[in-house]
Amino acid sequence: MPTLYVENVPAPVYEALRNRAAANGHSISGEVLALLKRNVPTAEDLARRKALLDRALRLQARRAGASGPTSEEIEREDRLR
Repeated sequence: MPTLYVENVPAPVYEALRNRAAANGHSISGEVLALLKRNVPTAEDLARRKALLDRALRLQARRAGASGPTSEEIEREDRLR
């Protein structure tokens, strides 16, 4: 497994990380790894997100095509009566 070293971490960031790690029962290294896993998407994560977005857009397009007239169209019809 690759190793990551981070230098020049500002003291307030390090302190916040240390406090967060203690609160979560992790070492600082474990907390950093948990944060990275939660916040940095992998290629597989991005592919799943894209597939979900594509599906949502297809469903939205289907609903838009199946819906009735818009409020503007209804108002126009009312004015013509």
